[in-house]
Amino acid sequence: MLKSEKVEQIEDIKGRFAKMTSAVFVDFQGMTVEEVTKLRDDLRAKGVDYKVVKNKLVRHALAGAPWLGSLEGALKGMTGIAWSYEEPSAAAKVLKDFVKDNEKLKIKAGVLEGQVLDGKAVQDQLATMPGKNEARASLLATLQAPAQRLVMLL
Repeated sequence: MLKSEKVEQIEDIKGRFAKMTSAVFVDFQGMTVEEVTKLRDDLRAKGVDYKVVKNKLVRHALAGAPWLGSLEGALKGMTGIAWSYEEPSAAAKVLKDFVKDNEKLKIKAGVLEGQVLDGKAVQDQLATMPGKNEARASLLATLQAPAQRLVMLL
């Protein structure tokens, strides 16, 4: 790869990390092309970007990030990154569902608002967070409860 291509890819990765709400690092070793294509389609349907990256380019792109040291364990071997831009749990939910059907995919780590989560925390915490619509519905139900109770009492 030419140096200009490397610089371009580093800037692309830097831009994705700058506008993301969360990112999930995965190891896809052993998966077939059909399985990876299905994963990409599932992620794309939820508005999540997925890219296979070189670990060294990610290290260069995140050079100023204080949490880069915590990611060193995730930046080994084959690495794919799924970036969520609007809903923080979107990528984690899709990947958690995909892991149930395909055990070759391994979740290495995740990043949420500058905090690094290990693979288990991504599946247990990040993937179980309510989505944007679920949170809105919960808030609306909470706001309507007193009015409904008053109507029932009358």
